[in-house]
Amino acid sequence: MPLGVVLRRTPGVTRWAAHAWRAVAVLPGAGPATWKEMRREGDAVEFHAATVTLEMHGAETEAYLHGLMARDPSVYVILRDEGDMEVLLATVSPYEAQDYTDSGEEIVEKVPMPPALMAWVQEFVDAFHEEEVFVKRKRDKKRIDLVEDGIGDPRISGASDVYASPDLKRRRLQ
Repeated sequence: MPLGVVLRRTPGVTRWAAHAWRAVAVLPGAGPATWKEMRREGDAVEFHAATVTLEMHGAETEAYLHGLMARDPSVYVILRDEGDMEVLLATVSPYEAQDYTDSGEEIVEKVPMPPALMAWVQEFVDAFHEEEVFVKRKRDKKRIDLVEDGIGDPRISGASDVYASPDLKRRRLQ
C-alpha cells in the first residue's frame, strides 16, 4: 500500500541545529510526492516528504498483531539525516522499528495509525496469522548425577596427565 509521510520542520532551538524534523502523519493511499509543502504556520512547515510502499509479510503477523494490540497503534517512519532528511521506509511492525533503533544511524518516529490503515492491517492479520502452539522442551535422558573424575583418562597413571582432575591426581599420589 502506498503511504504518504508528512514531516514537520520547525526552527532549531540550538545554534547547532538549524531545523528540527518530526514525522507527524501518514496518508494511506497517497499519490507520489516529493517535498510538497502542505501547510505553513509561522516558522513551522509541514511537507508531504515522500510516498513509500508499506510492505507486510505473512511471516511477521505476530509483530503486526502486537502493534495493533498496543495502547496507541502506530506506524513507524524510518528517517535518515545525511545533510538532507530522507524517508527510508514506513512499517507497522514494532519489532522492525526496534531493529532500526539499534544501529543508531536512523531516526525512528512513531506516528498514530489512521483508522483506515488499522482496519487494513487487521484484515491482513486475520487472513495470514497462525497462532503457534507452545511446545515445552523435554529434558534429555542423560544422567547428570553420575560422578565424573574429569576429562582425564583414569587408566593413565603419572604426573604428566595434564587432563586429569585435581581430585584424581590427589588419589593417585596417596
